[in-house]
Amino acid sequence: MSGGLFALLDDVAMLARLAAASVDDIGAAAGKATAKAAGVVIDDTAVTPQYVHGIAAERELPIIKRIAIGSLRNKIVFILPAALLLSQFVPWLLTPILMLGATYLCYEGAEKVWGMIRGHEKHGAPAAASGADAEKFMVTGAIRTDFILSAEIMVIALNEVADQPFLPRLLILLVVAVVITAAVYGVVAGIVKMDDIGLSMTQRSSPFAHKIGHGLVAGMPKLLSALSVIGTVAMLWVGGHILLVGTDTLGWHLPYGLVHHAEEYVHHVGGVGAVLAWLVNTAASAVIGLVVGLIVVAVMHVLPIGRKDKH
Repeated sequence: MSGGLFALLDDVAMLARLAAASVDDIGAAAGKATAKAAGVVIDDTAVTPQYVHGIAAERELPIIKRIAIGSLRNKIVFILPAALLLSQFVPWLLTPILMLGATYLCYEGAEKVWGMIRGHEKHGAPAAASGADAEKFMVTGAIRTDFILSAEIMVIALNEVADQPFLPRLLILLVVAVVITAAVYGVVAGIVKMDDIGLSMTQRSSPFAHKIGHGLVAGMPKLLSALSVIGTVAMLWVGGHILLVGTDTLGWHLPYGLVHHAEEYVHHVGGVGAVLAWLVNTAASAVIGLVVGLIVVAVMHVLPIGRKDKH
């Protein structure tokens, strides 16, 4: 009897060790997948603050919370199941779907550029809307843009763990979804509340804290304005890069080949080659995103077939 009990305990211990090893493996794989998607995560972090720029301070965190919940819902409810099913049964369809989303991202970025050129950039909500309506419009727009960035993040992560069995792959991607969402919107919340922290520091007796507080109060509006511009560029960059890689995957190798040759040309520059290669790829992707986005803007807002006021 006691022998059977000890054998059972040994089996339980062995299962516990296997479970712990599996958890470690999942954690390591999730960390690797998250790191691989870091570029898009940075873009997501840069894009989001523009949606709360100019909003009343007491509404900033509630809006960010709503966007974060929408982002997590995007990843877990919509993107993750769809990506797993598509990768399992029709993996060739992932690239065209991503490219459609990237085209929308290019349109969003190019529309902001077009608004800047014309001198009446959209600020996220219709002029006639106010209060709850304006906030709902803003949150909806942010979640819609986040959907494209989240899809790119999850597909990059999926590609990193494609060799894993289904269940570990699912768990890894769930970890990636939660960790990335928490990281992005935690940083965004910190950025948009930094001026309030600065204001609190100006009321302290310490001269050093007073000086830092004044610096934060004066600098945060400029940082948020800069992030709005960076976010627009990030939309064009990410959208253009998805299109660049997608066309190569689908068989049109010329655009990607030209950019790749340009990267190789500068990559051998001593000390800064890797940085220059990254800048070449980024600039080319942003230009592609801008061109594609402006074409869509023309169709939607300039050409007669895209005008809403057409009679």
